Amino acid sequence: MDIRDIARLSGYSLGTVSRVLNDHPGVSERARERVLAVVREVGYEPNTNARHLKTRSRDSFAIMVKGMQNLLFNDIIEKAEGLFAEADEEARVHFVDEDADEVARAVHLDRIRHPKGFLFLGGDPNNFKEGFGQISVPCVLLTNTAEDWGLKGLSSFSTNDAEAAGRVIDYLWECGHRRIGVLGGNRRVSEVSEHRLAGVARAFESHGERFDVDRWYEPCRFSMGAGYEAAMRLLERAGDLTAIFAFGDVIALGALRAATDRGFRVPLDISLVGFDGVDVSQYSVPRLTTVRQDTGLLARRGVESLIAAARGEGAGAVHESVPFRLLRRESVLSLLPASTSADASVKGGRP
Repeated sequence: MDIRDIARLSGYSLGTVSRVLNDHPGVSERARERVLAVVREVGYEPNTNARHLKTRSRDSFAIMVKGMQNLLFNDIIEKAEGLFAEADEEARVHFVDEDADEVARAVHLDRIRHPKGFLFLGGDPNNFKEGFGQISVPCVLLTNTAEDWGLKGLSSFSTNDAEAAGRVIDYLWECGHRRIGVLGGNRRVSEVSEHRLAGVARAFESHGERFDVDRWYEPCRFSMGAGYEAAMRLLERAGDLTAIFAFGDVIALGALRAATDRGFRVPLDISLVGFDGVDVSQYSVPRLTTVRQDTGLLARRGVESLIAAARGEGAGAVHESVPFRLLRRESVLSLLPASTSADASVKGGRP
């Protein structure tokens, strides 16, 4: 079995297969996934001849980024790269599509690039449960919690998504909003989205109401374009909403444009809340109310834990929740005449 067989079975050219096997850019995600699927099916191992010997030593870390347009991840990447540099370590960034198998990609990189460890930004629990055992080096997952996945060698650092989402609903409720739409995520592949939606539902229940998932929830990818389209669909079927909660600031910014295009003024006609607290959210008009995740702390805890594990200094898998803050800005309007909503941020989350 050689590269020609992989090309024949996958239906792609030798050049495309070679680029996939060597993790070169310029390959579509569809082609990459098909070639790697064939590699896994036939158990193909890349040739380790002299041309590949220089990749055998573990000389750098790999940052696996799930999704191409997540602004939160861009912020974490920048901070993580700086932290690796401070520790005199090299890190290489690898992007995978939001719907792709990030663990299968990591397994392939482990075989051909031999990194010291993997820092995952986002991840599908199903992918981890199916393929994580094939990775031979320490791993850390950021923004998702892997505490209940039962995987040895995988630490995780995340925000308490359910609590943060519940805090958003409580705040909107305090401002008089009862018809609240929710945008973002894919419940089938994103545990983060599931946790946030669960937090929304529990908050509604705590106020004696039921969240109508079928009418008030619209899933979408984490991008402005997807947020725009999802908001248009949501407003088409639920035009009586008084507020929208987007599971990402990048989604909220797309929703802001959609609301405007449909003739709504934010926040006079409809309020809007995001999630992540990325820098651009404070420059939108109006400034976006949002949940700020502590990207600096997430990056630091993740990088430090990964480096320690790679150096044999770790004490096993670690799972931590970092604090979040609800930033009350200009995109939420109180519907209560006597409301005294403050502009100050409210701290939250487990210490």
